[in-house]
Amino acid sequence: MREYIEAIAESCRKLIISKPATKQEEYRKIIVQKKETFFQMEKYTDKQVFHENLSVEELETALEELMQNHFRQLNGFDIEAEHILLVSKKGVPSYKKKKLQNAVNETATHNRKKNYLLEEGKVIPPLVDMGIFTAEGKIVRTMYDKFKQINRFVEIIDDYVKDCKKEKLHIIDFGCGKSYLTFIMYYYFTEVRKIPVEIVGLDLKKDVIEKCNQAAKKYGYDTLHFELGDINGYKAPFPVDIVVSLHACDTATDFALYNAISWDAEMIFSVPCCQHELNEQMESEKLHLMTRYGIIKERFAALTTDAIRANLLECCGYKSQVLEFVDLSHTPKNLLIRARKAKISKEHKQKLLKEVDAMCEEFQLKPLLYGLLQVDEGRNTDAFRTGK
Repeated sequence: MREYIEAIAESCRKLIISKPATKQEEYRKIIVQKKETFFQMEKYTDKQVFHENLSVEELETALEELMQNHFRQLNGFDIEAEHILLVSKKGVPSYKKKKLQNAVNETATHNRKKNYLLEEGKVIPPLVDMGIFTAEGKIVRTMYDKFKQINRFVEIIDDYVKDCKKEKLHIIDFGCGKSYLTFIMYYYFTEVRKIPVEIVGLDLKKDVIEKCNQAAKKYGYDTLHFELGDINGYKAPFPVDIVVSLHACDTATDFALYNAISWDAEMIFSVPCCQHELNEQMESEKLHLMTRYGIIKERFAALTTDAIRANLLECCGYKSQVLEFVDLSHTPKNLLIRARKAKISKEHKQKLLKEVDAMCEEFQLKPLLYGLLQVDEGRNTDAFRTGK
């Protein structure tokens, strides 16, 4: 069912969810409209209408839950076709697509410009140098998928930043590498959102840092600079609002998250990779099935690593989400952990910490991030002690 929902949510401008599974359902129908940067959901009871704004990932998750448990029919409409998803009483989904008789013939260029935060037709220097835009700001035909991926990354950030009230943001980008997305972030904040930023990119490769600083100077990005250094023990030059960590390898991600928590950063965007730490520790007699086969153990360990990280972030006062993210250099999909400071009850923290403890006990795990937080002499120590 998920693949049908993803296809519908990706292409459709309007959705109608109908045929409640039981007479006891709270809502009679739900209508979803695509806005410029989000989806607006209208939920109808017999007497009232409730509204909710969702990102595409939140919409997909909500639709899956609604269609699995509460409704039997979903109709989605794009400019050419109607998408119909039906769910039988036994929970079996079926999907069909039929062409609309009065389909609107819009050009692909119009659709692309309409839906993206980074607009085609504007000269965006980093995209030109990456070969995604021509010198005139047109999308290179063979690079359209890359353009969509970059916009998706910007949308993930925009969901959190669009309501930001701060006059200026301070950002640390750990393990920035060649910094393609760092330059795009700078453009997005300064040119699209009109928010002044100061960004520091950190990496261990001297030649990469030199080239990135040269590029920043070339683009006129005066408050973006790059430093040579290790994530572990890095001292921020300013109070940090946002921490970004894209593909910091293995436990480098843990140090990045720990730094973000220690700095009390408002937002965190992290794409972990090469999660080897728990794969080397993982053992279980009761659930040996998950560790018997090498490839399954490797994938399970990676998922376990990021699930624990997300839980620990919530224990430290962040509302966490784990989203799908497509790497710019490769086709496989990664996970992106997105977190924002929030008021989280002591009871919820205790529940999530017990989940982590149970997983660690069962598979004999000692995650680095957990250990760093346990020995912290600051506010996080109290949070973890009260959670147990």
